[in-house]
Amino acid sequence: MHTEFKRSIKDHWYVKYEETAFPSIQKGWVLPVGSWADFDPFILMAEDWFKRGTFSDHPHRGFQTITYVVDGRLEHIDNAGGRDILEPGDVQYMNAGWAARHAEEGVGDDIAHTLQLWLNLPKHLKHTETSYQNIYSEDAPVVEFEGGSVKVFSGEIADVKGPMDAKVPITLSEISLSKGTTYIHRLPENHNAFLYVLSGDMDFGENKVNLKKHGVATLTYNEVGSEQELTEFVIEAKSRRCKVLIYSGVPINEDIVPYGPFVMNTMEEIKEAYRDFHNGKFGPPAK
Repeated sequence: MHTEFKRSIKDHWYVKYEETAFPSIQKGWVLPVGSWADFDPFILMAEDWFKRGTFSDHPHRGFQTITYVVDGRLEHIDNAGGRDILEPGDVQYMNAGWAARHAEEGVGDDIAHTLQLWLNLPKHLKHTETSYQNIYSEDAPVVEFEGGSVKVFSGEIADVKGPMDAKVPITLSEISLSKGTTYIHRLPENHNAFLYVLSGDMDFGENKVNLKKHGVATLTYNEVGSEQELTEFVIEAKSRRCKVLIYSGVPINEDIVPYGPFVMNTMEEIKEAYRDFHNGKFGPPAK
C-alpha cells in the first residue's frame, strides 16, 4: 500500500519591493533572478505595478509565461492580431516558442498589478509555434468545500482539470480559505512546487511554517517520484480571507541561459535570437 508523501516547506521568504521609474511604479521578485536551478521548471516570477508604456512591443523566445492579474486591467496585444483585456483573477498563458512579439499594457489610466511567471521550455520545444491563451476567472473550474474553495487554472487538481494548455506538465491553483479551515492540497509527487500568499495568514506543510501576504515558499518533493502518485500539502487558515496561489511542475533538468527577453540553452543561441529579432524574423511590431 502506497502512503502519500506529506510535503513540508523547504525554504520561505517575503518579497522585497522597490519603486521604479515611471510609467513603471513598483517591482518585486517573487522568484528571484538567477536561482532557476532551484525552481526548475520555473525560471523567475516578477510582481509588477505599472501603467501604459512600461511593457510595450518586445520579443521573447525559448520559454513560456503565465501572467496572473491581481488588480487593474491588462491589455494584451500581439503581432499576430491578438488583442484582449484581462481583469483581476484572469490568467494569460503564452508559449513564446520560436518568436513571440507582444505588448502588455495597463488600460487607460489603470495601474496594472500582475504576477508574471517565466516557465522553461525543454530544448526540443524551444522552436515551437508561438501561441497565447487567455483564461478568464469564470472559465476555470472551482471545487467548493467546507470553509473554502480551489480554482484550477492548470493541471488536474481535486478531480477537475484546468483549461490551460501548457507545453509542459504544470499545475496552477488559487485556494481561498476562511479562518479556521484546514485544506489538503494534493500534487504529483515529482512536481517541484512553490506558493505565493495573496492575502491572509496561514500555516503551511508538515512543519507548519506561518506566512502572511507577500510570503513565498518552496515545497519539498520527491525528485525520483511519479506523476501518478500524489502528495499531501496541508494548509491551515489563521485569518479571514486567506488566498494563496500554488504552482507546480516537473523539472526539465537542462542548463539554460536566461538573457534579456530570451531563455535558451547556450549563449550562442541567445546571440542568434538577438540577430533574428534585429533582422525582422519576429515579424512586425505589436501595436
